[in-house]
Amino acid sequence: MGQKVGSHILAIGVLSTTFAGAWAFMGGSPKPAQKTPPIQSSSKDEENFIQEFLKQAEAEDKQKAGAKH
Repeated sequence: MGQKVGSHILAIGVLSTTFAGAWAFMGGSPKPAQKTPPIQSSSKDEENFIQEFLKQAEAEDKQKAGAKH
């Protein structure tokens, strides 16, 4: 085991270990970001109506933004 190891091999090993360790610790599933605050409605129908209204409003905004460019 008394062999010499080149400095480039040591550098590659150190950098590989460092980047592999950083990559492993940064892993995991990211939590999905909630775009809007929670909808507090009195019924499921009201909640569905609000969600559909927001989808339509966003679609109209996108169309208006697309028309300007």
